[in-house]
Amino acid sequence: MSEKVALYLQDSHDIREGLDWVKYAEEKGFDAVWQAESRLVRDAIVPMAAYAAVTEKIKVGSGVINNWTRNIGLLAATYLTLDDLAPDRIICGIGAWWDPLAKNVGINRRKPLLAMKETVMVMKRLLNMERVTFHGEHIHVDNIELDVVHGRREPRNVPIYIGATGDRMMELTGEIVDGVVLNYCVAPEYNLKAMDLLDRGAKKSGRRVDDIDRPQLIVCSVDHDHDKAIDASRQLLTHYLAQQPHIAKASGVSDEVVGKIQSILGWPATHEQIEQAKHLVPVELVHRITASGTPEEAKQKVAEYRKNGCTCPILYSAGGDVKLLIETFATK
Repeated sequence: MSEKVALYLQDSHDIREGLDWVKYAEEKGFDAVWQAESRLVRDAIVPMAAYAAVTEKIKVGSGVINNWTRNIGLLAATYLTLDDLAPDRIICGIGAWWDPLAKNVGINRRKPLLAMKETVMVMKRLLNMERVTFHGEHIHVDNIELDVVHGRREPRNVPIYIGATGDRMMELTGEIVDGVVLNYCVAPEYNLKAMDLLDRGAKKSGRRVDDIDRPQLIVCSVDHDHDKAIDASRQLLTHYLAQQPHIAKASGVSDEVVGKIQSILGWPATHEQIEQAKHLVPVELVHRITASGTPEEAKQKVAEYRKNGCTCPILYSAGGDVKLLIETFATK
């Protein structure tokens, strides 16, 4: 049996172009496509519905939405609707979001672990088609259920995955959900600690780490021109290390480097600012935390993540040739 592989799409392409890539990925044997939702640029749900509508077998996941901006009733109804469109092919990937973006839109991420736990608990019950009353610190619902006027009334098979980065969220993930979306911009050895934390959490619910699915986002720039592929990933890292400090921390990047990049980049960052700052990202770092280079180089790096516990690489093209990436990792 071929090893599973998935495609990650974000926002730096035309949506209709993305539809063509997803159809091609399905044709080439990809297991899933995951749609990002990070900055205030492109929501995940609309593209997910589009991908589901033009495919027949490939799974469609959110990679990841946050648990703060959609109330729990709307969140469950959204995934019920997606499951109506593509039964048993939808994955709810959800994360705790990040500052300063959350703070800048008025969200106080108080007790993020508890907020996530309450979200997952109530989401599972609603998708199980239960009538729910729940009063926690973050979620308060009275006597609600998903109201199916047309469609299936039985419990829905929508697995929940948490996009975990920090230690405590990783452990909670192992305890309460079906899978983890391991973060990108980390070295393969990051996974070893993550496996221990997932296993620790899984034991609390009578499971082991092998019972948890562990797909992983991997920045993957593929080009027959090695230097061109490296440069594409370097630009992406410049952007993300500045604007998502939790990723920078997990990547082991020094505060000094991050501070210098942040002093150049605005919000949102312009292409000119990224070009100006990208030299601050060491080429060694690109090699260490991304799978970038020629097709063979990229495959060798992805294999390192698999060896350290990743069950399905979710490949994020950093600006290289997406069609070539799909062909490089095709399973049929």
